[in-house]
Order: sequence, then C-alpha cells, then structure tokens
Amino acid sequence: MARILLGVSGGIAAYKSLELVRLATAAGHAVRVIQTSSSRRFVGAQSFAALTGAPVLCSEFERDPARGAFPDQAPPDHEPLSHLELVANADVFLIAPASANTLAKLAGGLADNLLCSCALAAGCPLVVAPAMNNRMYEHPAVQANIALLRERGAHIVQPTAGRLASRGEEGIGRLAEPADLLAACEAAAAQPAGGGTPGGPGNPGGSWQGIKVLVTAGGTREPIDSVRFIGNSSSGRMGLALAEAARARGAEVTLVAANIALAAPAGVRYLPVATAAELQQACEREFPSCEVLLMAAAVSDFRPSVPHREKLKKSSRLPSALELEPTPDVLAGLAAQRRDGQTLVGFAAEHGQAALAGAREKLIAKGVDALVVNDISRQDIGFDSEQNEVTILLAAGHAPASGASATASDSRKADTVRVACAPKARVAAAVLDVVERLRGV
Repeated sequence: MARILLGVSGGIAAYKSLELVRLATAAGHAVRVIQTSSSRRFVGAQSFAALTGAPVLCSEFERDPARGAFPDQAPPDHEPLSHLELVANADVFLIAPASANTLAKLAGGLADNLLCSCALAAGCPLVVAPAMNNRMYEHPAVQANIALLRERGAHIVQPTAGRLASRGEEGIGRLAEPADLLAACEAAAAQPAGGGTPGGPGNPGGSWQGIKVLVTAGGTREPIDSVRFIGNSSSGRMGLALAEAARARGAEVTLVAANIALAAPAGVRYLPVATAAELQQACEREFPSCEVLLMAAAVSDFRPSVPHREKLKKSSRLPSALELEPTPDVLAGLAAQRRDGQTLVGFAAEHGQAALAGAREKLIAKGVDALVVNDISRQDIGFDSEQNEVTILLAAGHAPASGASATASDSRKADTVRVACAPKARVAAAVLDVVERLRGV
C-alpha cells in the first residue's frame, strides 16, 4: 500500500477530493492532506481529518501534531520541517484539484504556501489534476504551465468535459473522477524509484524514456453519403488512457485518433482520422519508426462499396440494399511488416461466453504479441464506459506477466493475464506492465 500526500487547492471541485480520500483509505492507503487557505472556503479541514485519521495542515508555520508522519507511521522524536518531512514520507504527491493559480505557482517554482513548498521539495512522483472553467483551462498560459510541468516529469491527470460549476456552462475542466485519480496515484507510486520525480535528477523521463509508442483510439466511420455513416460506439477512452499512461512513463507517444470528442492528453502527438483507410494510411506512415504499437481503435469491418457524394434524400428513390465490402485488416497488415524489436498489442471486442475462444484465434491470425480482450455483452464495461475488465492473451513463447499490476493476476492458463474491473487508467497501467515484461524492461 502507498502513502499518498494530497494537496488541495481552491476550487469547487475540492469536494471530489473527499471521495478520493475515502476510496484511498478503503483500499488500504495511508493519506495526509495539506490545503491552501482558499480551499478551506470549499471544504473544511475537519472533513479531511475525519477521513484520514491525521491532522490537516495549511501553513508551513503551523505545528503538525503528527510531526510529518502518516497514519501508518510512528511520529519521529523531534519536530521536523513539515514541507520536508511530509514529502520524504510520501510515495506519491497528488494535487487535486489544481487551480489555475496553483498551476502557475508550480510552473514558476514559487513556494509561498505549504502546498507549493512541498512540491518543490518532493522526491516522490508528482501527480497534478487540473480543474477550472473551460475558458481558463484552454487559455494559452494555463496550457503552457501544464506542458512545462509535464516536461519536468509531473503526471498530469486530464480534466474531463461536461457540466461546469457556473450555471448553464459546459466544457472541459471538470476534475477527473476520484477513482481515476486514485488509479493515477497507484500507477505513479508503483513506478521504480529513481531518486527524484519522473523527468527529474536520477530518473530522466521515466522507465519508457526514448521509446516511441504508436496508439490508435476511437472508432472509424465509413460514409454512406455526405452525412450518414457506418460506425461504432467507441469513445476512445481506452486509447486515451493508454496514451496518457505511456507518456507518463516517459515514452514519445503518437496518437492516431478516430472521431474522438474527448480532450487529448497533453504532450502527445495527435493525428485525427475518420475512416479505416485514413487510419491505415496514418499507421503505415508512423509504424516503421515506433517500438510499441497499441492498437486500441475500433476499426469498422465493412464499408459501403460506393458511398454517395451527396445526401440521400428521404423523398428520393433509395437503394433496396446497401452493398458493403470488407475494410483492410490494419493490424494484420502492420504485423506483416514488423521489424525486430517491435512489440504489437491488439484489442478485441468480443461477445459473451465464446469471447476468449474467438480472441485466441484472432491472436494467432493477426500475428501480434498480445491481445487485450473485453466482453462487450456486459453493459457496465467497455465502449463509452469509465470502467473496463479485460483478459490479456499472450502469444506462444511469451512468459506470463505475473504481477503486471495491482489489479492483474495470472489465470489458470499460463498465457493469460486477467485484469479485474477497474477505471480505464488502471487497466492501461496493467497493459503497459505486460508490455514492459514482453520487452524485458
């Protein structure tokens, strides 16, 4: 279990941090909380203290009754400096919500409150979760500050789009859900110690430093006419989570995104596409230079043979049948061109009890190293859901990825890794753990 230091800055989203603490302590993690003075206008220190079982601090001049110790530790016999002792004991430092003001202070290296002083002194991974109005979040200054923090090794948990605090306003800027924040903390805390924050001294860029990763995400759309199409309900969440997780580990990530409405992770090269043909062209162009391919996009199996250039009018004579033709098997085509040193992971959406049997055949036919399988007959996971539950099949000759993550365990079959139902960020971390073992990282 990890020791999580939580920094809470001012914003209405601070209420979500209470749920994060509840989830973290229920999972067995030890949590300490520090707040900015403005955050206490939204959530009181007593609420965090009740959930953590530890005192909450706001100022570096405030005496800490626990002397920097976490709930699972005995306090030292002296009075240490809070901003040094707290981060020295922490396995990960999460700032959630991170307001625009706090982001600017972190980027500028300011230390005018306890939260910022701890960030400067932290040798553990730093996870930052921005939350604010969409116009503030999209401002170039805020985006520049986020990019700078990421370059320095901070793990950025992207905000989501939806209803905002101001009445009637919607857009990107909502704090990520508490379960996703916890998954990000667990993933960051599980990374090998490197003597500093990822990207900092002693750990330049994380365990995937120098590795080029190609990720596909979303669902392709094949036009019937100028406005209608054949498509699927993939939201791209799994692919985005993979791209974010690979970037957080230090990889150079290219994301081929098919019709995704969600915000792309910062620091990722973004290539938008629409159809299977466009996705194929982008992948064939990028594949030769990558070391890892994560093919999470839901590519249409069929497309209209002759799409109409104009909109088919309801009043006109419609065709009695829609003639379809198969689309190219993009993943199999890339696998046929692979070079030594490349690792290929495919994704398969299968249905019901025969899911694994069909997936094993697909694993062999496509020629990939691993296939991530999810059962789309379940309504609580998969397409357009925040959660997923998968089985990772390994090709013959690959050892099972024992201990791939806290949520993954070997099944009875030696070539199978199961990942229990979890937020997609945690599933992504488990998939990357498997890739690391396939590559011997």
